[in-house]
Amino acid sequence: MIERMDPEVKILAGISATLEADYTEDDAAWRGSPFAWIRTRPSRQKGAIGEKLVAGWLAARGFNVTRAMNSEADRVIENNAVEIKFSTLWENGSYTFQQLRDQQYDLVICLGISPFDAHCWVIEKRDIHHYWRETSNLTTQHGGASGSDTAWLTVNPKAVHGWLRGHGGTLREGLAYLSRITGFTPNDPKSEA
Repeated sequence: MIERMDPEVKILAGISATLEADYTEDDAAWRGSPFAWIRTRPSRQKGAIGEKLVAGWLAARGFNVTRAMNSEADRVIENNAVEIKFSTLWENGSYTFQQLRDQQYDLVICLGISPFDAHCWVIEKRDIHHYWRETSNLTTQHGGASGSDTAWLTVNPKAVHGWLRGHGGTLREGLAYLSRITGFTPNDPKSEA
C-alpha cells in the first residue's frame, strides 16, 4: 500500500513514523489497562464516562443513586446533590479535576483513574468554597476577572495535600468518607463473591 503513495505523502509518512515513538511511549504505562480506552475519548465524553463509573460503582455498593433533576449537579446520592469530577493520571503523576464551580450541590466526588489503580476523594461544598476562596488551596482555572467562577484541583496520589487526606484517597477510603457523610453503610463486595 505504501508503494502506491504519492512521493510527498511517503516523506510525510516517514516523518510520522519517526515521531510516533515520542507519543506512544506515553501510552506504554496504559498498555493492558482496563481503563486505557477512556484516554482515547474526547474530554466531554470522559466526563460522562466518569459520572457513569461513579454512579455504577456506588450503585453496586448499594447506594441510592439517581440522576440530578437539573444541571447544577450530576447525580443525587443518598439525598445529596453530587457533582462528579473525573481525571485520568497525567504524565506528571497527578490528577487534575477541572471545572469546579459554585453551583447547587452538596458534595463533589473526584474519581482519578491510573492504568491499574483508582483514587477517590469526596469533598463537601463548604470545603470546596473554603479551600478555594479563603486559603487558595484550589487554583482558579481561568485567568482574568471573568474566570473567577471556576477552579481546579490537582492531586498527586503519592503526595496528597494535607487538607485533602481525610477526604479519601483509595477507593475504599473515599467510600468510607462518603459513608460517614451520608450515614449509609455500603454493602461489602467480598460477601457477594
